[in-house]
Amino acid sequence: MKSAVIFDMDGTLIDTEYVWDVVRRGLAKDHGIPWPEAATRAMMGMSTPEWSGYLVNVVGFPGPPSAAANEVIKGMLVHYRQGVEVLPGAVASVQRMADRGPIGLASSSPRRLIDAALDVMGITDLFSAIRSTEEGNGVGKPDPDAFFCGGRPRRLSGPLRRYRGFDQRNPGGAQRGNAGHCHPTALRAPAPALLAQCAAVIDTLDDLDGFLIDKVLQRQAE
Repeated sequence: MKSAVIFDMDGTLIDTEYVWDVVRRGLAKDHGIPWPEAATRAMMGMSTPEWSGYLVNVVGFPGPPSAAANEVIKGMLVHYRQGVEVLPGAVASVQRMADRGPIGLASSSPRRLIDAALDVMGITDLFSAIRSTEEGNGVGKPDPDAFFCGGRPRRLSGPLRRYRGFDQRNPGGAQRGNAGHCHPTALRAPAPALLAQCAAVIDTLDDLDGFLIDKVLQRQAE
């Protein structure tokens, strides 16, 4: 059975979730808009069209969603150019999986930020395919469309994806991930009810190796 490892980016390879919050809150303050406390969690995992629409329709950003998205992405790029916080074992795990076989990346981040982050980490060329949810049907993860990597240079999908865990706000995420022919592996424990739907649970990226993948594939074949 041929297989591919598909990595998530934010929260798995780099720690940027707090940066998203800082940038969005800062822009809201610049516009004189109070920040709804539920907004931070609500936008986690959303695609660019989804969170930019949320900023306009719920938070109250002025202008069309495309303008809100552009403001946020520009702010994020400023932080990225200053350096991204790479999570322990991230680069080594990508290199290890690339030595084993084809790897892809599926992220809800806009493509400009994906390219910038991978460039900073020096691992762009290791990926056979890269996919932003804004390049597909515009729906954020865990919608399975994200895991059919249509990026360069060839289409890539695989029976195992590396992802830090399904969105705890949406218990149906695991089923939709499996509908995309990806067997989820959680890096950090999601809600207990979702653990049983993960093919494997690991504590750190150092635990991601060929033995784990072979074990998962064998289990799925049984």
